[in-house]
Amino acid sequence: MNRREKHVAPIVHVLGARPNFVKAAPVLDALAARGAEQAVIHTGQHYDERMSEIFFTELGLPEPDVNLGVGSGSHAAQTAALLTGLEAEFTSRSPELVIVYGDVNSTIAAALVAAKMRIPVAHVEAGLRSFDMTMPEEVNRRLTDQLSDLCLVTSPEAVGHLANEGVPVARAHLVGNPMIDTLLRNLGSFDTGAVRAAHGLPERYVLATLHRPANVDAPDTAAALVGHLHGVADLADVVIPVHPRGRATLLAAGLDDHPRVHVLDPLGYIDFIAAVRGAAAVVTDSGGLQEETTVLGVPCLTVRPNTERPITITHGTNRLVAFEELVPEARKALKSPPPGADLRPPLWDGQAGPRIAEVIMEFLGER
Repeated sequence: MNRREKHVAPIVHVLGARPNFVKAAPVLDALAARGAEQAVIHTGQHYDERMSEIFFTELGLPEPDVNLGVGSGSHAAQTAALLTGLEAEFTSRSPELVIVYGDVNSTIAAALVAAKMRIPVAHVEAGLRSFDMTMPEEVNRRLTDQLSDLCLVTSPEAVGHLANEGVPVARAHLVGNPMIDTLLRNLGSFDTGAVRAAHGLPERYVLATLHRPANVDAPDTAAALVGHLHGVADLADVVIPVHPRGRATLLAAGLDDHPRVHVLDPLGYIDFIAAVRGAAAVVTDSGGLQEETTVLGVPCLTVRPNTERPITITHGTNRLVAFEELVPEARKALKSPPPGADLRPPLWDGQAGPRIAEVIMEFLGER
């Protein structure tokens, strides 16, 4: 083992929600291949077994060294619990580097604790910007990048965002998208037919996922969204695995009143992506799903006024839609031939994990 691959204190990965697990799997594997000592802290931000533990099993992630079990709550309460729990863990482990993923509360909490303890931070998926500060995720992204020693970037425009915010260019590394590593690694496991049979789904359907506060928290807004989803269901069956966030509001608004709306419990990663792969179109407000549909070549209608992933529009299958545009855009997507997956963004090639490991080991070696 050469000097830059040798370090004493562990690398600690902080994971809090489904997208974190999917992004972390190839990074953990690549660092393990380099002989790195690692630990995994699961914060328990997603406390439903179908939203967290099943992903560890399906993605071959190592058993977490600890689960903080913070659960749900307001942003303040959840972040406060994360700060306290993570400080204790970092104190006992003395990590040489903390790796955080994405833009959830676990991400900013870990970055803040590590920065105050003078522990270097690496942020996987740095530099993404929606420029909408009403989104909690945008607050988390911006602050995490300012606290990070390594900004590991998934798409070229993110490098420019970091530069505009004064992040030194030496901290930014364009490495590709580890979420796509996981997708490509598991392509052979996504059995759409098996998922359709297991849940009694039709051969042709639109898959929907909706959980953003702006869409599902207010009863009036949720009711308006449900009305437009029913309009989509008039065109084709709608399959919607309902996220714990917003479930009660959407069901109270009559989500399952339409005979062609199929409400499912949350799915594991393999079954969920299998359902996405077989969909005629996807309706979502998720960030990661914009990326996954881009690589799978599935039309994606994102029910948001903005996206922090514009490359999925310029190099993918994604379109931003307002509520009133949802039905006509769905009609258009259902009538058009599948776009295919020929517009894959640069470095979305299944090798982001090894590139991230190379950057990290070089950084540790120089320290």
